[in-house]
Amino acid sequence: MKRRVIGIETEYGLTCATRSGARATHDADAAAHLLFEPFAQGGRAPNLYLRNGGRLYLDVGAHPEYATAECDALLDLLAQHRCGDELLNQLNDAARSSLSQLPDPEEIYVFRNNVDSEGNSFGCHENYLLHRRRDFRQVADGLVAFFVTRLILVGAGHLRRQGTQLSYCFSQRAEQMWEAVSSATTRTRPIINTRDEPLADAGQYRRLHVISGDTNVCEATTFLKVGMTALVLDAVEEGMDLKDLELADPMMAIRQINHDLSGQIKIAMVNGPDLSAVEIQERILQRVIDVLKIDRTSDSLESTTHAIIDLWQRGIHALRSQDWSGIDHELDFAIKYRLIREYLKRKQTTLDDPRVARLLLSYHDIGPHGLRQALERTGAMRRMTTDEQVSNACVSAPQTTRAHLRSKIINAAEEAGVELALDWVRASRIDDPNRYVLMNDPFATSSLAVDEFISGLGSTHEVFPA
Repeated sequence: MKRRVIGIETEYGLTCATRSGARATHDADAAAHLLFEPFAQGGRAPNLYLRNGGRLYLDVGAHPEYATAECDALLDLLAQHRCGDELLNQLNDAARSSLSQLPDPEEIYVFRNNVDSEGNSFGCHENYLLHRRRDFRQVADGLVAFFVTRLILVGAGHLRRQGTQLSYCFSQRAEQMWEAVSSATTRTRPIINTRDEPLADAGQYRRLHVISGDTNVCEATTFLKVGMTALVLDAVEEGMDLKDLELADPMMAIRQINHDLSGQIKIAMVNGPDLSAVEIQERILQRVIDVLKIDRTSDSLESTTHAIIDLWQRGIHALRSQDWSGIDHELDFAIKYRLIREYLKRKQTTLDDPRVARLLLSYHDIGPHGLRQALERTGAMRRMTTDEQVSNACVSAPQTTRAHLRSKIINAAEEAGVELALDWVRASRIDDPNRYVLMNDPFATSSLAVDEFISGLGSTHEVFPA
């Protein structure tokens, strides 16, 4: 795999419930602000860049959101991604003490999911650094088929209601998409967002912002989702052409594919015969292998690439054969489907049983009531990080990207008692905005300008920005 900076932004769902079952006094908005109250008490806004280089904030609609630091290794990304859960659980622990003192004690539940009971949607956004090229729009158009069909492998699974009927489908997020490629983010929700905001040197880079993916619970599914996308981008930069896989109607296709658990329904193409989602994924995978000259028999094959290709192939095979047993501990949609089937059999009940809905919500619960820890402990859900790696990711930035510099600045400012104004590329002093430093290179891990800025945090003399 090429070295590429990647990050994930996760919007969390939440609700507040009483122990008695009566209506809670805190709605979602009040619960979200209660979670972030420790920051307000410290005089800080609920929008923080953290010592690990990431960002934690309250997004529009009272959604807690965590953005990982810039990562160029998938294991770092997985640890950073999970760190968001740990940080929110810590905030929830603090809120729990006050909620338990209410006449009817309440508790906040935080979820890694994409849709609530009212049909409101919230996202998981992937960010991939690309070298700037003039034909970006054409590249984005060619990637639509990949992102539309990717959901048959990395969807989180969803029990969808249509009228009085319930049916299982691949993705929670799929039917919230309304355009293939657009600069909008909320009004129309495109599969690929083209807003040109590179968060780096705009002359060299741009950022591919993907908002169509589900928020995954299983780490192996996130690993595949991000890894297969990175390999596709590598292949595109090496000349892989996807124009012949252009979908005639991407919005119709994403809905048709989402409902077809076989992955075999034929989708109308702009050119050539209709193809199924499985066939499209098979063709893209083979092109990636050919263009990148991946030899799976070679001992020199990079282990991460090998693991991505292996899970990608096994996922496709499982859908072709309709035997999901080989992936039902690694891919969310298959794990969740197995849990549903086992529960229905054990309880002798049907999909419309309210307990099934609670089971699925518990799958996405990141707190102590959630299913993830038990599933991972028993091997029913594959985990790829360790507790130690996640704990370290909550206090330390990746050492191989710009996040390391941001972390150094934040640590130094806290030690010096200096307040900062921060974004992804700039740091300045609150008390003197003219003292600032820019970090336009997302791959940089050392910077004389940053060192000079840090050295000036404890002094009153003028420090000139780079």
